[in-house]
Amino acid sequence: MEQLYNYLPRELVTFVLVTLFSLLIGLSQRRISLKREGETTLFGTDRTFTFIGILGYLLYILDPTDMRLFMGGGAILGLLLGLNYYVKQSQFHVFGVTTIIIALITYCIAPIVVTQPSWFYVMVIVTVLLLTELKHTFTEFAQRMKNDEMITLAKFLAISGIILPMLPKENLIPGINLTPYTIWLATVVVSGISYLSYLLKRYVFHESGVLVSGIVGGLYSSTATISVLARKSRKASEQESTEYVAAMLLAVSMMFLRFMILILIFSREIFHSIYPYLLIMAVVSALVAWFVHTRQHRPKDMTTDGEEEDSSNPLEFKVALIFAILFVIFTILTHYTLIYAGTEGLNLLSFVSGFSDITPFILNLLQNTGSVAALVVTACSMQAIISNILVNMCYALFFAGKDSKLRPWILGGFGTVVGINFVLLLLFYFL
Repeated sequence: MEQLYNYLPRELVTFVLVTLFSLLIGLSQRRISLKREGETTLFGTDRTFTFIGILGYLLYILDPTDMRLFMGGGAILGLLLGLNYYVKQSQFHVFGVTTIIIALITYCIAPIVVTQPSWFYVMVIVTVLLLTELKHTFTEFAQRMKNDEMITLAKFLAISGIILPMLPKENLIPGINLTPYTIWLATVVVSGISYLSYLLKRYVFHESGVLVSGIVGGLYSSTATISVLARKSRKASEQESTEYVAAMLLAVSMMFLRFMILILIFSREIFHSIYPYLLIMAVVSALVAWFVHTRQHRPKDMTTDGEEEDSSNPLEFKVALIFAILFVIFTILTHYTLIYAGTEGLNLLSFVSGFSDITPFILNLLQNTGSVAALVVTACSMQAIISNILVNMCYALFFAGKDSKLRPWILGGFGTVVGINFVLLLLFYFL
């Protein structure tokens, strides 16, 4: 926009922008009036809002320094809007003030366009248009919300924006890099990714198929997702069986991407050395899932059962407490393993960690990169992931049942992923 001022008068460009933006807002109000046939309570539509924007511009440029004319015009407009609201309330029993607020924003467009950069006033217009059009979307969203959903959001904001900055950064145990801040930081980051996945699964993909459930659930917890899918597969027909295995493998694929995000946040040095492995394995797992998916086609109307869906809240205090305890345990184990057993003991610990949640172990390694070589951290992370995939395969076999039709597909799919993991790990060691 600024480049136009080199070829056209600034006043002309500003007038055209104010008129155009005001007209767009007015047209959005016109659409609302058309949707509500017989609506008589709107303050105005396209022409009214356009004239409000033009009036604001004229009164602003006549006294741009003191802005007395602009403020006086705003006061008169506010009075008219107040009278309109009184009429709506008394005669039509309508109490909404959205149109009034939008009219006041339209009146303020002129000084915003004149004084602010182009990205800012375009952002304001886009926000107004989106919020105007998404009214019914917000209504449907609110109807699907749990009773305690806002409390959950408040909890996340509290643990990330209030508690985290207040925590001390001094070591709890002398000689061990373990502070209240690092413990809570790891908890907040993992909870944030899990919470985002929870929101996507509940409000965006709540009626999705099995494959999408595996993708979104893998961002939250691959182990929980695989366990849930394996339990549901007991009721699946023979034609649907491979669909569940494909969804499990997609959860594994998303696990690799989740660790890519976590490692990028905590250690860019480790990220540069491990991201090729994680990216390759994410693609390999997705390709194996696609191969399994194409073996047998599911019915087109197959969707997840909402009543059985694992919709546990990732911000429950018990979950956060368990993660924090595991993080402390693995920090202490890693420290003393390095002292008494060296890197060989750390390699063994990485495989053992796969029997529980490996996220605390990997995050602990990332926050101790000063005392552990980057290559060792990378290798141990890869080994922990391999061990965890084997454990997930055992969970899938157990929850699917002894007589499940999925067992050959689970063994073949997970076995392929684990085998390629081992090949990449050997290449990492010998190249």
